[in-house]
Amino acid sequence: MDSQGRTLPHWSTTLFTSPGFVEGKRVRTMRRQVLLFVSIFSLSSVFGQVTYSVPEEMTKGSLVGNIAQDLGLDVKRLKAGKARIYTEDNTEYIELDKDRGALLVKERIDREALCGQTTPCALHFQITLEEPIEFYIVTVEINDINDNAPSFKKDEMKFRISESAVIGAKFVLERAMDLDVGVNGLQSYSLKPTDNFNLKLQNQQDGSKKVEMVLQKQLDRETQEHLSLTLTATDGGDPQLSGTMRVEISISDVNDNAPVFERSSYEAYIVENNTPGLSIFTKATDRALFEVGLQNGEIRTIHGDSLASCITPISL
Repeated sequence: MDSQGRTLPHWSTTLFTSPGFVEGKRVRTMRRQVLLFVSIFSLSSVFGQVTYSVPEEMTKGSLVGNIAQDLGLDVKRLKAGKARIYTEDNTEYIELDKDRGALLVKERIDREALCGQTTPCALHFQITLEEPIEFYIVTVEINDINDNAPSFKKDEMKFRISESAVIGAKFVLERAMDLDVGVNGLQSYSLKPTDNFNLKLQNQQDGSKKVEMVLQKQLDRETQEHLSLTLTATDGGDPQLSGTMRVEISISDVNDNAPVFERSSYEAYIVENNTPGLSIFTKATDRALFEVGLQNGEIRTIHGDSLASCITPISL
């Protein structure tokens, strides 16, 4: 029974040896008895344990729990026993108010800095008292709050895609990162607009997702030279937080349009005795770029609104 009238755990054990043991065996047996006694004493010295659960980022001085009440201790005992907190690394996020018999937040607790992506996240420490010596084990679980939005390393990604790209072609996009865990962590992606591309997600062995942009509608350089899309990553917290990245796509041309004349036939009238070398002009158009349009020594390419005009001199 201790100084407060509580009954301590009682342990007993008996070690048996053969009747004809020698003195050396007697010494070893006594040593085993001493070691066993020390081990049992250590176990019996832990008088209780308690677990608290608090959100991260609580302000300094916030109440964690009424430790004296929860452990059945008198506040006077905390003072008389010189109660103190002991941690293995001497880092104290929690302090003991012996006057109130309460545990308080001593330093702001950032769950992400403390535990990263590890769950659950908890602080473990002991409260020790003297005369008589008592140990109490305390665990404080640190719950995540939605204080981090998903984010991308880059503000934008650029692609140059040929208009001849086949339906189903895939293009890997950057993954977002979210320091929060559980429901507060990254939950979904969206890609808009969805006229030409949709989004495909694949689960990876490390628990992350591979994000791919998949072509679902044929590209046409002559109709649209450039596409601007937005990739959005969203978490599941309340309120919900999100991060975005721009996806800029330049569509490269292929020679998929033949030059055409405005009319199927032309008539020209000239007077006699004209100067040799007089040119009669006809006009053809090619919707492709000049790189793949009409190219020879007699052609001058003129750029217009997605039209390349070609003027061909006909020498007389």
